[in-house]
Amino acid sequence: MTTAMAGLALIAAAGCTVNYSLSGGSVPASAKTLSVAAMDARAPLCPPQAAQVITEAVRDLMQAQTPLNLAQGDGDIAYEGTITGYDVQPVSIQADETAALNRLTVTLTVHYTNKADSKANADFTVSRFADYPSTQDLGSVETALVEDIAKQLAQDIFDRTLGNW
Repeated sequence: MTTAMAGLALIAAAGCTVNYSLSGGSVPASAKTLSVAAMDARAPLCPPQAAQVITEAVRDLMQAQTPLNLAQGDGDIAYEGTITGYDVQPVSIQADETAALNRLTVTLTVHYTNKADSKANADFTVSRFADYPSTQDLGSVETALVEDIAKQLAQDIFDRTLGNW
């Protein structure tokens, strides 16, 4: 290959572009604002700070993956939610019938409103869990577990509403 041909190939390749969406999301063009109401902790044993952590995780993810501006309320895209399940169960039972791990499961019921496309409005439930060693007390690992679960729930909510899943 000659130098001239190599140069032309390089210029031709540089002229080609491929556009990727980092989020893979689909936000209606008319939507400008987003609102995420404070989640309600209705599940027995659910600490109030868990609802706050989940609310902030949803807000953070939506702001990071959409061009929408956060509004205090009544956004073009709006989310409301209630924690309906907050349970700890033993998992990974060993031969001596003790649990090696415990699992914290958080279940969230979500109401999604899309003013630009009312057919997209939905009510749905998402649930996620995180495991921790049974030798640890829930109180000592709960904050980290809830933060991890909140990020997973936020991603599930995005995927179900704007992520084209």
